[in-house]
Amino acid sequence: MDSQVHSKTSTLADDVFDQLRTAIVKGELAPGTKVNEPQLSKQYGISRGPLREAIRRLEGCKLVEIKPNIGAKVISLNKVQVIEIYEIRESLEGLACQLAAVNATAEDCNKLRDLLTHHEQQIQSENGRLYYQKEGDLDFHYLIVQLSANTRLFDILCGELYHLLRLYRCQTSSAPSRPVQAFKEHHQIVDALEARDGELAELLMRRHIASARQTLISQLSETNQ
Repeated sequence: MDSQVHSKTSTLADDVFDQLRTAIVKGELAPGTKVNEPQLSKQYGISRGPLREAIRRLEGCKLVEIKPNIGAKVISLNKVQVIEIYEIRESLEGLACQLAAVNATAEDCNKLRDLLTHHEQQIQSENGRLYYQKEGDLDFHYLIVQLSANTRLFDILCGELYHLLRLYRCQTSSAPSRPVQAFKEHHQIVDALEARDGELAELLMRRHIASARQTLISQLSETNQ
C-alpha cells in the first residue's frame, strides 16, 4: 500500500514538474518570480509534498533557486551570465554540428527536414510571432547534439544546461522576425549536414547562436532600461 501511495505521489510530482518546467521555459512564470506554493497547490490540485518534490527537481534543472527562509523563485540571470552561457553554446554546438556532419545519414537529415516542416507550420499558425520547440526529439538543437555521437558533449548541452538554454532560446524566439530567420538558418545547417561539410555546418551553427545571443542581449537591455 505504501509503495502505491509513493508511486501516486511521484506521478503527481512528475506531472507538476513537467507543467511548471514548461511554464518557466515559455516565460509564463517570469524570471525572478517567487514560487507561490499555496497558489500552485490550489492551481494543480495537489498537496505540498509532491509540489515540493517538483520544485526540488526544478532546482536540479537550474530553473529555480531555493533559499532558506525565503523559498523558491524562478532563476533570473544577469546579462554577463547569459553571455557566458551563449559563448559556451556557440562553441560546443558548433562542435556538435561539425561532428554531426560526419555521422548524419540521409535518414537523419530527412528526420530533421520533417521536424522543420512541423516547425514551419507552427510559426505560420503563430503568424511568425513564436518559434517554440518542445524538448527532446522535438527540439532541432537536441537532435543535432545527438547526431554528434559524443556522449560527454551531449551530457553538457542536453543535461545540466539544457532547460536553462531552452528558457533563453524561447525568449529570443518571440522577438520580431527572429522565428522566421531562425527557421531559415536551421534549413541552411541541414543543407551543410547533407553535404557532409563539417566546417560549414560548424560555421552556420556558430553564426546562428551568435545571432540569437545578440537578439537576447538587446531584449535584456530594453527590459533593464
